[in-house]
Amino acid sequence: MEFVFEKIFVPNKHSFISRKLPLESNEKIHSHKNFELNYIGSGTGRRIVGDNISGFEKGDLVLMGPNLPHCWEVLDTEKNTIPYCIVTHFSEEITNAEFFKLPELEGVVELLKAANRGLRFKVEDDSRIRSILEKTTTLHGLEYYIELLKIFNILMNTEEREQLSNPMDQTQNFSKNLEKINKVYEYVFQNIQEGIKLEEAASVINMAPSSFCRFFKKKTKVTFMEYVKSVRVGIAAKLLAETDKQITQICFECGYNNLANFNHYFKKSMGKTPSEYRKSFR
Repeated sequence: MEFVFEKIFVPNKHSFISRKLPLESNEKIHSHKNFELNYIGSGTGRRIVGDNISGFEKGDLVLMGPNLPHCWEVLDTEKNTIPYCIVTHFSEEITNAEFFKLPELEGVVELLKAANRGLRFKVEDDSRIRSILEKTTTLHGLEYYIELLKIFNILMNTEEREQLSNPMDQTQNFSKNLEKINKVYEYVFQNIQEGIKLEEAASVINMAPSSFCRFFKKKTKVTFMEYVKSVRVGIAAKLLAETDKQITQICFECGYNNLANFNHYFKKSMGKTPSEYRKSFR
């Protein structure tokens, strides 16, 4: 399997993002800066976390720290069911937040520190945590945060847990590539509204544009401009769902200067026009 770097979009005004996603049989090993909680709702197969390779099945629950390579590969499915997982990502800076310095949350911080090697939780009855996780994919604001604190409480009180990976002895080349990709990601997020220029992105990691394009595609499996479009659509989706801003305003805030192009790329990516997408949250 090939290794891929990813950037997960967690909006600045939010600490977490939860999504219900289909499990694909051709998943690639990938890594990102965020923490991740992964719950398998359906499907069985092979799980790779760091240097650990083992099987997974329905109910599998794993918490992982930043930059830990991982992959879930579907090998078998239940009849008439689509394999899926519920994935929650949260910022790698979350433990530095003032809120998490409260004495009552010391256990959560310790849990997150232990996740740097991947933690698998063995829950006898996963119906409660599945119900909460399903709920988080539809909530926003304080209600969402409250449900996630419930999840942390369940994890802290789950005594049967397994550390999956040995400490990662990452090669110098791996670390350099990771640093370069993250510099590009940060450039995109900081300049998405003003405008993204290929030459500027390439200069961030001291590469010529042509070399940069080959490097980025090799390490992420998407072209640089495909990545930029996905970030713009991701930001637009959050603004449409969580604000009352005019669609035209959102279009410009996401870096588009043409409403027709914005509508075209949004529908191509999300399967709905911006207005149709917003209505689904009302």
